[in-house]
Amino acid sequence: MKISFVIPVLNESQSIEQLYKEIIAEIKEHEYELVFVDDGSNDTSFEILQKLAENDPSLKIIKLRRNFGKAAALQSGFAQASGEIVFTMDSDLQDNPQEIGTFIKKIEDGYDLVSGWKKKRHDPFGKRLASRFFNFFTALFFKIKLHDFNCGFKAYRLQVVKELDIYGEMHRYIPVLAAAKGFRVTEIEVEHRPRPYGKSKYGKERFFRGFFDLLTVKLITNYVRSPLYLFGGLGLFLTLVGVLIGLYLSYLKFFGGMPLYNRPLLFVSILLIMVGLQFFSIGLIGELIVNQSRKQGKEDNISIEKTSNI
Repeated sequence: MKISFVIPVLNESQSIEQLYKEIIAEIKEHEYELVFVDDGSNDTSFEILQKLAENDPSLKIIKLRRNFGKAAALQSGFAQASGEIVFTMDSDLQDNPQEIGTFIKKIEDGYDLVSGWKKKRHDPFGKRLASRFFNFFTALFFKIKLHDFNCGFKAYRLQVVKELDIYGEMHRYIPVLAAAKGFRVTEIEVEHRPRPYGKSKYGKERFFRGFFDLLTVKLITNYVRSPLYLFGGLGLFLTLVGVLIGLYLSYLKFFGGMPLYNRPLLFVSILLIMVGLQFFSIGLIGELIVNQSRKQGKEDNISIEKTSNI
């Protein structure tokens, strides 16, 4: 069985060589490849990786021109991975390679993605609290029973990583994206070791970006095939509220004799109806785009089948 590792690196010169040795000690009986993705490091991380690669032809290095973020680094590594099982790990030594065998057993049990659960975390209280909120609301929002969506220690079948398309902060929602495609997802408890060198590369701004990506993931996993369900529902609700307000004002006008030109509710009613109709129109346009894309996809498949038959 060939095993691939995709490991993003950002200024981890003190950790790389030790991590490499720990991984090799656990997988020396397997065919393997290590894909390190240098995400714009400005220390000696790339030079250390080059030295390691000189003695190990199974080590591949991808160097990004600048810091594009973890999702982009993972996506670049996934494109190069070829093993039957693909692991992702952080390069800060907080993930323990001794647990690689446990992940492999879970994959062999029939799961497509196995995510780590850092039940006992060695992080500052603020970071732990934020992580708990994130995991709770993500599990509630997407109805997936995982405790730790953002753990970097994961194992995938190759097909999973080849079908993923992540960007922004979407690496946090990889289990959600995989589950939406019908893959079997589970988790196992993993050891979270204290960080021996350096400090975390993630700041507070990631929580704001993560919130917007949560909305994006919800849209592409639940409504990308039927956008009218989302935009049409919003439009129908707003239009209905606007019409009800209009009926209420009409009652006041015709049965109570009250003038409407000085009633702010009149403008609210008009605004809600207009915005509701716009949302409904967006949903219809989205349905046309999705329908056209499906037709194009079918035509492409037909042409491929004809070509392969020739």
